[in-house]
Amino acid sequence: MTTKTNKKSPSLLGGAMIISGTAIGAGMLANPTATAGIWFLGSILLLAYTWFCMTTSGLMILEANLHYPTGASFDTIVKDLLGNGWNILNGLSVAFVLYILTYAYITSGGGITQSLVNQVLSSENAVDIGRSSGSLIFCLVLAAFVWFSTKAVDRFTTILIAGMVIAFVLSTASLVGSVKSEILFNQIAQGEQQYLPYLLTALPVCLVSFGFHGNVPSLVKYYDRDGKRVMKSIFLGTGIALVIYIFWQLAIQGNLPRSEFAPVIEKGGDITALLAALAQYIQTDYIALLLKFFAYMAIASSFLGVTLGLFDYIADLLKFDDSIIGRTKTTLVTFLPPLLFSLAKPYGFVIAIGYAGLAATIWAAIVPALLAKATRKRFSDSSYRVYGGNFMIYFVILFGVLNIVAQVAGQFGLLPEFLG
Repeated sequence: MTTKTNKKSPSLLGGAMIISGTAIGAGMLANPTATAGIWFLGSILLLAYTWFCMTTSGLMILEANLHYPTGASFDTIVKDLLGNGWNILNGLSVAFVLYILTYAYITSGGGITQSLVNQVLSSENAVDIGRSSGSLIFCLVLAAFVWFSTKAVDRFTTILIAGMVIAFVLSTASLVGSVKSEILFNQIAQGEQQYLPYLLTALPVCLVSFGFHGNVPSLVKYYDRDGKRVMKSIFLGTGIALVIYIFWQLAIQGNLPRSEFAPVIEKGGDITALLAALAQYIQTDYIALLLKFFAYMAIASSFLGVTLGLFDYIADLLKFDDSIIGRTKTTLVTFLPPLLFSLAKPYGFVIAIGYAGLAATIWAAIVPALLAKATRKRFSDSSYRVYGGNFMIYFVILFGVLNIVAQVAGQFGLLPEFLG
C-alpha cells in the first residue's frame, strides 16, 4: 500500500500578491503627475511597454536562478555567470535600490502611522507620538513578518492588497464615474499641445512602478523550484499592477485637465496637492480619507515585498543560515541602516524614489538580459526558458539603455519638462 505525501503547494495568488504588492507602491502615486506630459493614451502605451519589458526581465532572472541551489540570490548567480566586475556593479545597484526604497517606505509609512495613531489616541488633548515613533512602529511591526517567513509575508501582503483594492475601488469608483472624455483626450486643451517630447521624462517613473525583481529568488524558494508556477505568479502579479495603474490613470487624468497639473508638479506629485487640484472639479472629502488608507496599504505591501527581496539578498551575500539566530542577524542588517537613516532624515521620500530609478535599471533590465544570455551559453538543458530568443534579450537591453539615457539626460537638464 503506497502512502501519499500531502505537501500542499503554495497558492498562485500568494506569490502574485507578493509581486503586485511590491510593484504597487510609491510609483503609483507619482504616475499621473509624471505622465501628465504624454497624457492618457501616451501613458497607457508607456505603462504597457514598461510592464512587458520588466515582466520579461524578471523571467530572465528566473531562468538563471533555476540553475543554482535554492536560496541562491543575485550575489551567487551574477558572480558565477558574469564575473566579479558585473557582480560588484550589480551588488551595489541591488543594495542601493532596495535600501533606498526601504528608507523611502519607512519615512512615508512612518508619517501616515504617526497621523493615524495620533487620531486614535487624541481626545480633547492633542497627542503627538512624533514622526520618529511612527517610523519605528511601522518598521518594527512589518519587519517581524519578514523575520518570521516568506509565508507570513504572503499572508499579510494578501490582507494588505485586499484592503488596498477595496480602498482603491471605493475611492476611484466615483472618480471613474465622473470621467469626461474631453478631459481624458485633452480636447479642451489650453496651453501647449506637444506630447512626444515628454516621453523619455516619464519612462523612469514607470520603471520604478514595476520593480519586483528582488523577489524572484524568494519565489523560487517559496514554490520549491517550480519554474512554471513562479512564471505564472509573476505574470499574474504584474498584470494586476498594470490593470490598477490603468484605472488610476483613467480616474485622475479623466477628471483633472492636463493644464491644471502645474501646482501638483510643483509639489513633486504630492497626494495632498493632487486632491486639492481635483477638488475644483469633483467632491473629494471622503475620497481623501480613502486615498490615505489606500496609500498606506500600498506603501506597507511594497515595504514587505522590497524588504523580503533585500532580506534574501543579504542572507545570500553574508551566508547567514535560516536558523532563528541567522534570520535575526539578517533582519538587523536589512532593517537597521534604513531605519536609522529615516530617523535622521525623515522627509526624503520623493528624492529617494528618484535616485532609485537609475540603479534599478542596471539590475532590473541590463543584468537580467545578460544573465539570460550567459545561462544559455553555459547550460544546454533548462527546465524553463524565456520566450523570444536572443531578440528578446536585446529588446530588454534597449529598454534599459533608454532608461539610463532618460535618467542621465534628466539629471543634466537635457530633457524638456512638462510644467502644466
